[in-house]
Amino acid sequence: MMQPRNFVRGMVLALIATACGGAAAVHSPGSSSGQATVSVRQVVGVGNVYTDAQGRSLYTPAQEATGKIMCTGSCTSIWIPLAAPASGSPTKASAVKGTVSVITRPDGIRQVTLDGAPLYRFFQDAAPGEVNGNGLKDDFGGVNFTWQLEAGTPVQSTPAVPGY
Repeated sequence: MMQPRNFVRGMVLALIATACGGAAAVHSPGSSSGQATVSVRQVVGVGNVYTDAQGRSLYTPAQEATGKIMCTGSCTSIWIPLAAPASGSPTKASAVKGTVSVITRPDGIRQVTLDGAPLYRFFQDAAPGEVNGNGLKDDFGGVNFTWQLEAGTPVQSTPAVPGY
């Protein structure tokens, strides 16, 4: 489970970077020239979760289930869009259920989706198997988000965190 103090410190650092115009330097959505692959990983205490090519957990907010992108601006320095290659399609492991596709975000980045829902990584998941963002509630620009792991068993929700 995520440590609240570490989360707040990370949010402050992200805010400082955003205010200084350096959000992209802190967290880039990823190279759009590589291959985006969605896989499945067993996480102790959670179950199977979808992951990126490096084994990091993937999330989606219920508010974007229909494919409408609402996480923009400073939200993407906390929730990092899984970028699709500049050309071609993302791939998926055989264990991934559903359709992997691409949507173009308002900022022009091609983002990987699963069954139409955009996929994100959480900035505090530093290593494969970490699920610090699961169940997190926050708001960005007046939109309240509840983040859930894809394919995983939901864990206890964390308290709401005021947004930016």
